[in-house]
Amino acid sequence: MSLKNNLAMAHEFMKKTITKNSITVDMTAGNGHDTLFLAEHSKSVYAFDIQEKALNNTKDLLNKQKLTNVTLIHDGHENIDRYIQEPVDGVMFNLGFLPGYDHKVATNHETTIEAIKKSMLLLSKNGLMSILVYHGQDSGFTEKEKVLEFVSTIDDNQFKVLKLSFENQRNYPPILILIEKK
Repeated sequence: MSLKNNLAMAHEFMKKTITKNSITVDMTAGNGHDTLFLAEHSKSVYAFDIQEKALNNTKDLLNKQKLTNVTLIHDGHENIDRYIQEPVDGVMFNLGFLPGYDHKVATNHETTIEAIKKSMLLLSKNGLMSILVYHGQDSGFTEKEKVLEFVSTIDDNQFKVLKLSFENQRNYPPILILIEKK
């Protein structure tokens, strides 16, 4: 067995949860890699981002693969309830900033925790949420602490919460949080 990085592990866990009939959500579209992954493994995907550049990057990536099962949403992930009312089987977050762009435009703990709470309400039974917490820059340290504090309070009668982190890697490797609805 070889331990993979946390992004690869998030994809592996998600593949074991979602099906070709699943509805899924990428809460932070970024450069589109999680959106692409979800589009290849589920029926339909909602992808959120506050940056038009991120949505354009995602759209370009999806067009190259000829995937049309994605709805791109130019809004903050904390507004998920304005767009989705149906149960979803998978939700993915990559916290931080858009790689290669302005580091000052990043996720923050207030909107992230609100988005997590609203996503938990939408998760179907045995549905899975993955949260990759990138915390080595600017506001990332505060967001990491607040998100970890929040997930530690989630009702264990309704959800299972798992935190995975590499303890001996340099440069603040991301922390993977998995939330499964019972």
